[in-house]
Amino acid sequence: MQETSHTETPYTALGFYHKISQLRADTWNALTRDLGQLVRLKDESRMRQLVKAIDVKLTRLEIIEDYHAFPSKEDFRHIWSLFQRGEYDALDKVVRRLVRALISESYRRRHVDLSETDADDESLETLDALNQLRRGHPASNSAAQPYFELLIVDNCSAQEEEVVREAFHNLRRPEDRFVYDVVTVRSFEDALIAMLVNPNIQACLIRFDFPFKSKYNLSALRRYLEGLSEQSLEEQSEADRSILLSSMIHELRPEVDQFLVTSADVESTASRDLRHFKRIFYRETDYIEQHHTILRAIDDRFRTPFFDALREYSKKPTGVFHAMPISRGKSITRSHWAGHMIDFYGINIFLAETSATSGGLDSLLQPYGPIKKAQEYAARAFGARQSFFVTNGTSTANKIVVQALIKPRDIVLVDRDCHKSHHYGMVLAGAHVSYLDSYPLNDYSMYGAVPLHEIKKTLLDHKRAGTLDKVKMLLLTNCTFDGVVYNVRRVMEECLAIKPDLVFLWDEAWFAFASFNPTYRPRTAMHAARTLRDRYRSEEYRREYEAWKAEFDALDPDDDATWLERPLMPDPDRVRIRVYATHSTHKTLTSLRQGSMIHVYDQDFRQRAEAPFHEAYMTHTSTSPNYQILASLDVGRMQAEMEGFELVHAQVEAAMSLREQLYSHPLLQKYFRVLKNSDMVPAAYRESGVESYYDPVTGWNQMEEAWARDEFVVDPTRVTIAIGNTGVDGDAFKNEYLMNKYGIQINKTSRNTVLFMTNIGTSRGAIAYLLDVLMKIAKEFDYRWEESSRPERKIIERRVHSLTRELPPLPDFSRFHDAFRRGAETAEGDIRSAYFLSYDEENTEYLSFDNGELQAQMREGRDVVAASFVIPYPPGFPVLVPGQVVSEAILHFLQALDVKEIHGYRPELGLLVFTEGALADPPVY
Repeated sequence: MQETSHTETPYTALGFYHKISQLRADTWNALTRDLGQLVRLKDESRMRQLVKAIDVKLTRLEIIEDYHAFPSKEDFRHIWSLFQRGEYDALDKVVRRLVRALISESYRRRHVDLSETDADDESLETLDALNQLRRGHPASNSAAQPYFELLIVDNCSAQEEEVVREAFHNLRRPEDRFVYDVVTVRSFEDALIAMLVNPNIQACLIRFDFPFKSKYNLSALRRYLEGLSEQSLEEQSEADRSILLSSMIHELRPEVDQFLVTSADVESTASRDLRHFKRIFYRETDYIEQHHTILRAIDDRFRTPFFDALREYSKKPTGVFHAMPISRGKSITRSHWAGHMIDFYGINIFLAETSATSGGLDSLLQPYGPIKKAQEYAARAFGARQSFFVTNGTSTANKIVVQALIKPRDIVLVDRDCHKSHHYGMVLAGAHVSYLDSYPLNDYSMYGAVPLHEIKKTLLDHKRAGTLDKVKMLLLTNCTFDGVVYNVRRVMEECLAIKPDLVFLWDEAWFAFASFNPTYRPRTAMHAARTLRDRYRSEEYRREYEAWKAEFDALDPDDDATWLERPLMPDPDRVRIRVYATHSTHKTLTSLRQGSMIHVYDQDFRQRAEAPFHEAYMTHTSTSPNYQILASLDVGRMQAEMEGFELVHAQVEAAMSLREQLYSHPLLQKYFRVLKNSDMVPAAYRESGVESYYDPVTGWNQMEEAWARDEFVVDPTRVTIAIGNTGVDGDAFKNEYLMNKYGIQINKTSRNTVLFMTNIGTSRGAIAYLLDVLMKIAKEFDYRWEESSRPERKIIERRVHSLTRELPPLPDFSRFHDAFRRGAETAEGDIRSAYFLSYDEENTEYLSFDNGELQAQMREGRDVVAASFVIPYPPGFPVLVPGQVVSEAILHFLQALDVKEIHGYRPELGLLVFTEGALADPPVY
């Protein structure tokens, strides 16, 4: 083994841990190709070049593999030995065998001995595949023991490391539910990098005796180690260093089970704050106790209480004398005509179909058994205090939360371009709505998000009007459909400084996956809520607040700049953390369609919200919920806890690979422009100054800086492409090119953009297919131009100009008509009264803007007021809500739209508006 490779050639590219698994796979494959050429070549000059290239690749791989159990350090010593002895034929066989084991993941199912040179792995892998086919699950690993890796942090010798690894290996039994291997690292930094680059790690044993510094140059840790120094860590006691490491591991990978091994006074150690350790072991504790404790901890996360109960129920011979003829499949199996349904779905889905809440099952409306336990596990996974399953989508989840917390005439601050379920939720709750305007991206016909300045100013308006006590909730979308993500913690902290008991509802329908990535997680609602609660309870924060308050009190409280131009801090004695998040689990994690969750981190939930929440839950939840959806939510939670880090990591890698190709390929750039961070977030909201996460020279190394500092960031897994240069609008491009020709599905477009979203199911093959399709489409546009006549080219040029230059500015919310406003000084409106006023036909009329009728009325001085929601799709946000005054800007926007689908608008009649008489003295509903 080449010891000099560690220090003389530090592999700083480990800093780009976002793409480490692709780098690992690609390097092994490149090494295989180099060795294949080397063993066939006779040209000595070319052979010397290949030997140097192989040396570089082995050096690179050794650093990466140092953090993985397979291949082991002993395996790598064997590889180096063969290389240094020039036994290239044997090395070629060993590496090919190793790569096959990595690709097929056969190392998870059986021991792969690389010291044996007879390569019979191909036949073993074929046997594995045949066995899976015989079980009827060619893509399933369900029959195999799930595999994970145990990280041990201990500054031990290589010999001691092998002894420990062998000791744990010898404890394996065929009846164990799981199988694991051991990875040992020798420093604080190495433990953190192992957590980042090795998703197989599910448990960690930390021993007291280890140094701080790694022998590698690990630039990936720069963000995580900010404020720490080698000297300060080395001066800490061994116990303090272990506790700090445990805390940092928890921030990176909260799902990982941690255990402390100490030779110190174990009783006094146990009395310290060891919240992230599941158990403390004395160093003399035998390995078998550690082994069983680790397996038991993994089993606790692997359980799926409701799914398991449903599977057990499906096996019982049950007589059905109640509703649902399809239960147990009876109405299908007895049918002469419907048997193809069983052929398609299989019998199990029918055996598990029931409306019973007994026999080991549970009631969603009043859970006491496996559903209750499954929801508790979900709360643990997502960092919530309580979690609730919803079987009819996040639209319903949003309405449940709003109805639970909002009474008629409570004021709610709402992002105007949020999902329509929120607008309808305001109608149902009778809220007085104050709409907040997001910053517009006029060049792409989409909105960004609501600036903090706008939110604070609205709260201050209510404070000065004496109505701040009526403001109950702030409702925002995080992240938006287009991928704009808030600095959630900063928004909540500064708003709570103005109104300490403000309730937050974060619609994270498209952001459920974010809880399982260390870069994304701090911008989730539940993580921010927990962080703020811990912060406000600390003495350190109290000292910070007192210093800030002394400085703040010296300023003019009536000057807007006092509040708007500087960060605000809430009073720790008054602040209450009341945070709710809704997740479309089915959109970004594993769940059947309409599987969603509500997550709660509300200090006042039990005292003030629990009873109305359950009433709202009863109101909107079916008494016959779909058990298959509930089971899928349970399994989806388990999968996210066990392998969410790995899957989300792969999702980010896939998106970055797609972006990288689109950024750099000349033909693709001609027609498709990927929107960067700077395209979607104006400079005023990018304190970091980062314009793009990717640089051709330095790679993907700026994302963390932006996500740590900026008011808004863009989720890189959402790839928005401007297609104006094609001359085809977004809706036509989606349907005529992507779907009809190539079977590629997307569901978000604007007038001149299309959105491609990667998810945890996106493979590298899928990315390659998409790039191939975009290449074919780009060539098609090239051929179209080459073969067009001069008049046809003018038509194309006009279309391109229309989609790149003639874009109507997005309209802001105009105002509620005075008939629906209850306060003269603030902007909120009674949307419920406006909505129900339109139910009486005599209160409304249609006015057409196509023939100028509506414009003429406006010129005569009439306030034309919308009587319904008007929602163009795309882009899918309401440009008018009931009670809103129609403005010139809104009319101009509607006239410029070239989409076919405008909900709430009837082209043959016009816009539905209120008659002037109806607005004279409307009733309050």
